[in-house]
Amino acid sequence: MNTKTDPDLDAMIHAFVDGELDAQSIDAVQAHLKSNPSAAQRAADYRHQRDALHDLYDDALNEPLTAEMRAALNAPTGYSAPTIWRAPIWRMAAAIVLFVAGGVGGWWGHDFTSPTTPDLVAQSSPYVNRAIGAHVVYAAEVRHPVEVAASEEQHLIKWLSTRLGRNVRAPKLGEAGFELVGGRLLPDDAKPAAQFMYENRSGQRVTLYVSLDAVPADTSFRIVERDGTSAIYWLEDGLGYALAGDLPRKDMLIIARLVYDALIA
Repeated sequence: MNTKTDPDLDAMIHAFVDGELDAQSIDAVQAHLKSNPSAAQRAADYRHQRDALHDLYDDALNEPLTAEMRAALNAPTGYSAPTIWRAPIWRMAAAIVLFVAGGVGGWWGHDFTSPTTPDLVAQSSPYVNRAIGAHVVYAAEVRHPVEVAASEEQHLIKWLSTRLGRNVRAPKLGEAGFELVGGRLLPDDAKPAAQFMYENRSGQRVTLYVSLDAVPADTSFRIVERDGTSAIYWLEDGLGYALAGDLPRKDMLIIARLVYDALIA
């Protein structure tokens, strides 16, 4: 295998993770991964990406087809069904096809990995520990969960942007059923950080932590779960972001995507 070019090798690793190789090729890939830690890590990352995609989209893809969808699939050539292709499930399926066709090496244009130990998280992104701690402390608050309420959102954004010296935003998460509660200024290793809090009708809360304490190595999307709290974190335009919550992983992924899309819009 070491005679292959990098693209060929990467394709082999993808096929190995997806269970698409014959027995002889599997043995060759496994031997290569045992002797190449970086390739083994890449294979592990691809598995995390695959699992994240299944968590996010399997429910929708496993929904039964409607009569209209079956008619479109069984229709003769020339049949036109524009309403079918406007259906959310078809848009979602098309998005998955485009995502996979573009390679699973990026999640929304970034790598996606999943540290599993606190030590690894601390080494890669120290601010994520502070983000999780802040979420645990303030998400449980009943009377004083935020410093500035959502009713003063413009003031909140201006204040936090001034303190961080960067333009910060509170993304709209209504599509996921969450509305802004407000935000606060937090200390982040002797530097200011921002925390925005959101709540749904069931009283569940998620927080978005914005930190200046970010390093170039944090450009990947990563997820860590600790004591029932999950945090998805990444670096964008020199700021570190961490979305923290106590929701199932697939729900956190949906919300994280809304946050990311809003921030780059």
